[in-house]
Amino acid sequence: MDASKSAQEAAPGGRWGALGPVGLVLAGGVSVQFGGAIAVSVMPKAGALGIVTLRLAFAALVLMIVCRPKVLGYSRADWGTVVAFGVAMAGMNGLFYQSVARIPMGPAVTLEVLGPLALSVFASRRAVNLVWAGLALCGVFLLGGGGGFSGLDPVGVAYALGAGVMWATYILFSARTGRRFPQADGLALAMVVAAVLFLPLGLIESGEKLVRPEVLALGAAVAVMSSVLPYTLELLALRRLPASTFAIMMSLEPAIAAVAGFLVLNQALSVNEALAISLVIAASMGAVRTQVGRGRARKSGDVVSGATPDAVLAPPEDAEDAEDAEGAERPVPETSGK
Repeated sequence: MDASKSAQEAAPGGRWGALGPVGLVLAGGVSVQFGGAIAVSVMPKAGALGIVTLRLAFAALVLMIVCRPKVLGYSRADWGTVVAFGVAMAGMNGLFYQSVARIPMGPAVTLEVLGPLALSVFASRRAVNLVWAGLALCGVFLLGGGGGFSGLDPVGVAYALGAGVMWATYILFSARTGRRFPQADGLALAMVVAAVLFLPLGLIESGEKLVRPEVLALGAAVAVMSSVLPYTLELLALRRLPASTFAIMMSLEPAIAAVAGFLVLNQALSVNEALAISLVIAASMGAVRTQVGRGRARKSGDVVSGATPDAVLAPPEDAEDAEDAEGAERPVPETSGK
């Protein structure tokens, strides 16, 4: 084989170069959702709040050791941002795990994705997004069995929708935190905030169960699979993968969650639920592509590099935000909402 041709295909933009970061993102998504499935299986031993507490605590410990963020030299506004980010992270995780304790993972993640989807639709303000919103609503209608949510626990549905609201909030504060803190420092500090907030809740619900060796081991495994490993894989992928492609791939998470729920928890989907998940995935991908097209129209030829899907989904709030959303490189480590 010609040497120059091999080098071209191995380059980040070549035919084979793109498979690396795509594979990393897929691996991260699989890790997140299978970690969530394992967490559901642990809930009878530690409770939903207990497993969230362990996941956040172990993730915070690992990130603090790896990142070693400095805590001096930040303004009150900086700390306010990272605390709000931590609160959003805690709320997103707590509500989501309360949801999957009551309804299957596939529908839960599908309902949760509606939060970032709504944020993307509202941020774009384009008529075509009515199509994506309509697709998503059709998916929600089918998830409820074609009329209401009689087929799903309404409390679980409410928790999943609340988790979606917190995910949208997470996206907004993730972008702000990334601008104020270098590298992964903001993520590590926010994870500590989330862990501290959840510790009393976990202790009240689970008490001494949290320190049982088997529960600690499973909690550590969930933290690695659902936080540490996917964050690392996605950070590596985002060095070579446009954020637009990353965001579209993140839209596949409901499908991955459905597979994880089936394989780990034996949660089979009905035809209606499978179709509903497909509609919401299509709506999410369409909304992301619309945002990307709008950004490229404003700044032709720019490729978002080194950013998270926040740059695609989150609405610019000022001139600095607009610059970030259109392709300025910024050290935002925060990625998936799980």
